[in-house]
Amino acid sequence: MRLPLHGVKYAAQRVATREDVMPVQPLRKEADCNPQNAEEAKALVKHVESLFMPWDIDALVAGFTEDCVVRFGTLPEFRGRDALRAFFTARSSKQKNYRLKKTFRTLTNDAIANVWEGQWQDAESGAAMHGFGVELWVMRDGRIAVWEAAFNTGRADRPNSVVDLLR
Repeated sequence: MRLPLHGVKYAAQRVATREDVMPVQPLRKEADCNPQNAEEAKALVKHVESLFMPWDIDALVAGFTEDCVVRFGTLPEFRGRDALRAFFTARSSKQKNYRLKKTFRTLTNDAIANVWEGQWQDAESGAAMHGFGVELWVMRDGRIAVWEAAFNTGRADRPNSVVDLLR
């Protein structure tokens, strides 16, 4: 039987009643919880992957907390769903025929790490592009609260060198 922490001393002196237990009942559905094991985290990563092909900006944004924090490559940090929506809208207009493969790496407490590979056509130049990145998602209430990403991109028809990456 779970008792509220504030009643621990008192509870040791008497038998808990139904009213003692009721305040600790979860306020959210179990389905809304953060992934609890590697299989659940892997399923979430695959679900998020599916939202990029084709771009489902509404569903992507809904998967983040209202006060989300995004640190994406060399972009300045931004916060909130409105900024996130603008980011996804800009990306989707630049990255045509986007194809993405995300691979789950690990779950530690409320943090999920994954890697991704993507291919797309640059909307301005028409060039075939590719990229590789690493992401860390910090989850809260079943949504991404912090999204940190590091990545490299380049033209698919040209090999990248260290010099290219350091420009």
